[in-house]
Amino acid sequence: MLRVLMYLVPLALTIYAFIDCLNTPEDEAKHLPKIAWVFIILLFWIVGPIAWLAAGKLRNAPAGGRTPSEWHRDRRTQYVAPDDNPEFLKSLSEDNEREDAQKDEALLKSWEADLRRREEELKRQEEDGPNKGDQGDQGEGKKGGQD
Repeated sequence: MLRVLMYLVPLALTIYAFIDCLNTPEDEAKHLPKIAWVFIILLFWIVGPIAWLAAGKLRNAPAGGRTPSEWHRDRRTQYVAPDDNPEFLKSLSEDNEREDAQKDEALLKSWEADLRRREEELKRQEEDGPNKGDQGDQGEGKKGGQD
């Protein structure tokens, strides 16, 4: 087990230092150019990563929210969270307004259809109602007269 650790620990340290070196912006590499640090880390297995971690990089927090590389730094958006982006919030409000308008329109159409149906029922009842009512009164009157 210890024999395996003798190889795994330096390997893990080398991999960590190599990735850290690659993700570090060029202007934060101290004493040597970044490419020189990459070669030192890869060629000198134990000493290279330790030297990188001890003296190869500025360890204070970068100002302005910088990203690991120049490529990422130039393409980083200004807003981090969606709720900080006014354009995103505007699009949400526009989407909500459209959805609300569609829902309102559908509700209005259903109410209009219900109103038309009720008006038609009332017209039918008015047309049929007096005829049925007269027949009902006449029928009762005949019965009443026969008693």
